[in-house]
Amino acid sequence: MRRRDVIRGLGVGVAAGAAGTLARPALAQSNPKVSWRLTSSFPKSLDTIYGTAEIFAKYVAQATDNNFQIQVFAAGEIVPGLQAADAVTNGTVELCHTAGYYYVGKDPTWALATAVPFALNARMQNAWMYYGGGVDLVNNFLAKSNIYALPCGNTGAQMGGWFRKEVNTVADLNGLKMRIAGLAGNVLAKLGGVPQQLAGGDIYPALEKGTIDATEWVGPYDDEKLGFYKVAPYYYYPAFWEGGAMLHLMFNQQKWNELPETYKGIVKAAAQAANCDMLAKYDYVNPQAIRRLAAAGAQLRPFSQEISQAYFDAAQQLYAELTAKNQDFKTIYESMTAYRRDAYLWFQVAEYSYDTFMMVQQRGNKL
Repeated sequence: MRRRDVIRGLGVGVAAGAAGTLARPALAQSNPKVSWRLTSSFPKSLDTIYGTAEIFAKYVAQATDNNFQIQVFAAGEIVPGLQAADAVTNGTVELCHTAGYYYVGKDPTWALATAVPFALNARMQNAWMYYGGGVDLVNNFLAKSNIYALPCGNTGAQMGGWFRKEVNTVADLNGLKMRIAGLAGNVLAKLGGVPQQLAGGDIYPALEKGTIDATEWVGPYDDEKLGFYKVAPYYYYPAFWEGGAMLHLMFNQQKWNELPETYKGIVKAAAQAANCDMLAKYDYVNPQAIRRLAAAGAQLRPFSQEISQAYFDAAQQLYAELTAKNQDFKTIYESMTAYRRDAYLWFQVAEYSYDTFMMVQQRGNKL
């Protein structure tokens, strides 16, 4: 036998041996079978916000050769939407997809994971979370509830909401019953409003019956699906209490700790990909949705300068009260606002100048 034939034969033998004795056991060891349940705070009808959890689960399954399976349940199927985080804390489910500000009744600090009035827009939230220490600060707080969390989705700046009657002055807010989430409700209360916290599926009947006078939800695409324009024609903008609403995956801390490091890396990557996907989809579907709503009779109204300024001033008063008595809130809020000062200076120089010019061109039918 010639020398090169021997070497070739040895090479084939070694490769086959490696595949048989190393590759398969290593693969099996790195990709154990894991089956988890994820409860969402949102109904299936809201395909973007609910669908983000499904996209995340799909990415995890694909990256693990289907060995890590996460079954997604809509709000109410196994856990009520506004109790998703509680189910994770007590181990009823391994994880949930939810908004932190749904749980301000426990502690106002929860809201800082999602949105508080006059805080950050979506791009700023991503920057602060991933590079400004926000993820770690939020998780230091959530550890008290046996939770580890990762950003997973953002709506972008939201609409201010649907109103049965026009609101032009601060006096018009007095006694107004409005479904509004998070600390935005606390600010509304300072202006004489009556905040209500309702799950997505409960809003329309409450608005139709007059149990509430107004509601905010997300934006044109989701609001159209929920049909609010049929019972509350005045559509106000913007939601200065939600310049960007960030959603999170919240994991039971023990279950998270049990995952192999390879799975943790895959989950983090999948969450970040899904985080990007939600905002991209909303930015794509909202422009046509707002046109359809206007054609269907929705009357777009900007909040008056009087209402906007009063809301801003009331929010600053609330933050002063909270930072004076809640160290957890103070720590996260001060980190966020320190970044906000620099971020808005930069956005004013670049993004605002560019966008303003292009909007003038759009109004002139030049785009």
